[in-house]
Amino acid sequence: MAVRHRLIKTSPATVWEVLADGRRYSEWVVGTDSSEPRKGQWPQEAASIAYQVKLGPLKVGNETVVRHCVEGSVLELEAHAGPLGTARIAIELRPWGEHCLVIVDEHPLQGAGGALHNLGFEVLIQLRHRAMLARLAKACEGEDHRA
Repeated sequence: MAVRHRLIKTSPATVWEVLADGRRYSEWVVGTDSSEPRKGQWPQEAASIAYQVKLGPLKVGNETVVRHCVEGSVLELEAHAGPLGTARIAIELRPWGEHCLVIVDEHPLQGAGGALHNLGFEVLIQLRHRAMLARLAKACEGEDHRA
C-alpha cells in the first residue's frame, strides 16, 4: 500500500476547490492528458470523470469514479486503467496550521495491477505520487496568487 503526504502551503479549502473541480483532474493527476465529467456531480459519490492517457501517438480512455466523499476533507476514488485493472486512491486533507497536509493512499483492487503488485510497483507508485502531489501543490498554491 503506497502512502505519501505533502504539506501544501495553502488552506484545505483551496486544495478542496481544486480536487472538487472535475475539469482540473488532468492538471494534477500524473499521466492524464485531458479530463471531463462523465456522470453525476463531481465529487459526489458515484460521479465519474472520463480522462485520456497519452501513450505516444495513441490516446487511451479511462474513468475514475468517486466511491466516498466527505466534502472538504476526504475523497476516495476508484481509478479504472483498462487491462491493468482498478485501484483505490484515498486523498485526505488535514489542516496543518494555516496550511494543508495532503495524504494519498493507493492500492490495487482488481485486475493485473493487483496480481502483479510487489515492492517494485510500490516504488513506482511512490514516484508517481510525489509528482502528483507536486502538481497538486502547484495548482493550489497558484490559486492563492490569483485571489
